[in-house]
Amino acid sequence: QVQLVESGGALVQPGESLRLSCAASGIIFSFYDMRWYRQAPGKQREWVATIDRTDHANYADSVKGRFTISRDNAKNSVYLQMNSLQPEDTAVYLCNAYRRMVNTNNRDYWGQGTQVTVSS
Repeated sequence: QVQLVESGGALVQPGESLRLSCAASGIIFSFYDMRWYRQAPGKQREWVATIDRTDHANYADSVKGRFTISRDNAKNSVYLQMNSLQPEDTAVYLCNAYRRMVNTNNRDYWGQGTQVTVSS
């Protein structure tokens, strides 16, 4: 059974930092691209960052320069370091594991999310 478990969400003040973690089980972690998404109340789910199997990272423009995604294949974990947090970063942050397959359905798994609230 595949599980993605996020942790690290909290209530912080503007300008502060947080580090989110996502621990995966039930998959061969190194085969997957790992992504962070976020969803604010009343808004669509928004892609935040991706780190692929070769450790190449990409970011949404809204977080570029403030957030850093990383992975540790030995720990089956992906992280999101978030600096200079702003109220507009408030959302539930979700971890996603994705693997493109040949001749069968792609693999696409989600965690339950962790709440990040940025408020003074």
